[in-house]
Amino acid sequence: MTAELVRGQNHPLSQARLEIRVSAGTPIVAAATLGDEQGKIHGVEWVAHPGAPTLPGLEVSRQAASDHRLAVDLDAMPEAVHRVSVLLALPVGVGGPSRFGAVPTPFVAVTGLDGVEIASYTVTGLEAESAVVALELYRRQGAWKVRAIGQGYAGGLADLFTDQGLPQAHQLAGGINEAVAQGVARSVPAPPPRTDGDRSRQAAAPALGPDQGGPASQGAPGPVPPQPTSPYGQPAPQPPYQGGTGAGDPAQPSTSTSGGPIDYSHPRRQSAAPPPPPPTAPPAQPGQPAQPVAGDATGWSMDERLYNQVWGMFEDLARTAAAYRSAVDFADSRMDKELDQVLSDPRSRIGGQGDAAREAAQTKHSQLVNQARAALDRDIAQLTAESDVVEPALPPAYARWDNPAWHGYRVPMEIPMALRLGDLHLPESADLRIPMLVRLPLERGLWIDSGRDGSLDGSFTDAHDLRRLAMDTAVAHAARLLAVYPAGEFTVHVIDPAGSGAQSLAPLVQTGVLAAPPAVGAAGVADVLAQLTQRVDLVQMALRAGAPDSLPPGFDTSQQLLIVNDFPHGFDDRAVNQLRYLADEGPVVGVHLMMVADREEAAGYGPLLDPLWRSLMRLTPVPDDHLADPWVGHAWTYEPPLVPPGSQVLQQVLAQVAEARAKYW
Repeated sequence: MTAELVRGQNHPLSQARLEIRVSAGTPIVAAATLGDEQGKIHGVEWVAHPGAPTLPGLEVSRQAASDHRLAVDLDAMPEAVHRVSVLLALPVGVGGPSRFGAVPTPFVAVTGLDGVEIASYTVTGLEAESAVVALELYRRQGAWKVRAIGQGYAGGLADLFTDQGLPQAHQLAGGINEAVAQGVARSVPAPPPRTDGDRSRQAAAPALGPDQGGPASQGAPGPVPPQPTSPYGQPAPQPPYQGGTGAGDPAQPSTSTSGGPIDYSHPRRQSAAPPPPPPTAPPAQPGQPAQPVAGDATGWSMDERLYNQVWGMFEDLARTAAAYRSAVDFADSRMDKELDQVLSDPRSRIGGQGDAAREAAQTKHSQLVNQARAALDRDIAQLTAESDVVEPALPPAYARWDNPAWHGYRVPMEIPMALRLGDLHLPESADLRIPMLVRLPLERGLWIDSGRDGSLDGSFTDAHDLRRLAMDTAVAHAARLLAVYPAGEFTVHVIDPAGSGAQSLAPLVQTGVLAAPPAVGAAGVADVLAQLTQRVDLVQMALRAGAPDSLPPGFDTSQQLLIVNDFPHGFDDRAVNQLRYLADEGPVVGVHLMMVADREEAAGYGPLLDPLWRSLMRLTPVPDDHLADPWVGHAWTYEPPLVPPGSQVLQQVLAQVAEARAKYW
């Protein structure tokens, strides 16, 4: 039975050799991109388009047409590929329509080679957009699924490729449009049947098309996109992936100018391939979901694999919740429409006919909602099972304070790739918590909001207790940062003008992990801010001069964190400007801010503080739904990583940090 998908909904794929059939009623361009586990496209050689229609396991049409057939072989996909995105675009410069709102709604279906539909999706809701990511095939725990996307772009393919992180987005979009305009056309046949001897995986990166340095194919190739160059005139190396929530630095394929073999070695590591993957679970019984395994994701280490797996769980929960909400909205609107039709006819408003029509509409509504809820419950159950095996396997940097990993804590020798700042969950799955992981070093400072608006229901009425809890949260975050850095590589300063945070700061003060006692009074505030702003100035000057070794002898090169309590009380305009400077310029040179204050009180000081507020990531000391995911924009409930009441784990960890710090100095 065909699965008719709505936006955000997914469906498992039981076959490896597929066709993706597109019907649009008007000539459109069909293309596809290959992405890694985070959706990153590593270069133009990861894009199949009319100028370069063939990639390992993928072939698209070389022409604009109203109907397309894309050939896909999932078994032939490179191991580095975890996503295949199907793109549709209106051709440019051929005199046709320029927006999807003016053409028939595109229809996309995934079929087997026998033509039987597996899943279909009607791409609705498009207006000014001229390019759209229609759907994606993605690999999850060794199995492939299809997901309806429907993300449109008014700026066409250039905006679409830019959003997917492709540096040469505009050049590639121009090349595709030119190839289509030149009419380089040939139909795409289905791939030939595979033989038993043809089941080995292909290389770990896509082959090169004729316009990307590879051997020329038949037909006129598209234009060659310019290669990136460094400021010194030499070809620039492929940059490591630095996405917003990205995963490590995956291997960047490089090619010789002659189109020779590809070098898949990692640019920053000595080994030529990642470590072996973790042991996999026994094969699932037919019809049963695969058993989850901790670390079941790509990566160069177990920490990296767990990081990628957590973000995969986060995305899956966001997508499945979006599909459920979309289905419920559709059921509601359809029932309202049917009831309106009944009520608009005077003959059916009364009597048995009207009652029967109402009952039928409500029955259809219940069936749709129950079906959507069953799919949601199935996905949540699978994610819960995965969370149950992932959570105990997390290292201290990713773990909750009640995780046994902290009882075996030792000061690390290397900086981890990420840090847990709390938990996230949605109303549909209140018991399923997804760790909120952020990359290290921090790219933004933190604002711990001590105002009443920082609580989910505003029920926290005691302002004093809420400020104390906010400071406790700040101390827990600072302790975690100190714990995950090697000895001597992270330094914490504290500004507490009135001394109101003394009780919360006691663990940091008593263990001796602070660089100096908390600064109090106007003089203390001025001294600490002057010291840190001078540090930022010195490092910036050294880096701009290309002479980092010119820093003064004994200069502390560790990462710096400044905790500011009771802001903006006790801060004059000069101090506020210094904090803004540290928030803007500090993270690049290793100086980070953690403000503890009531946002509403701070707003009363006028627009001077607005840039400071916007530059920091807002966290709360109590659950609050102020964070959104980057895929569908759900409001996620954030819960801070507080230490369990009565636990001594924080003091024990800080004692080890202090001991290692004393040995280092």
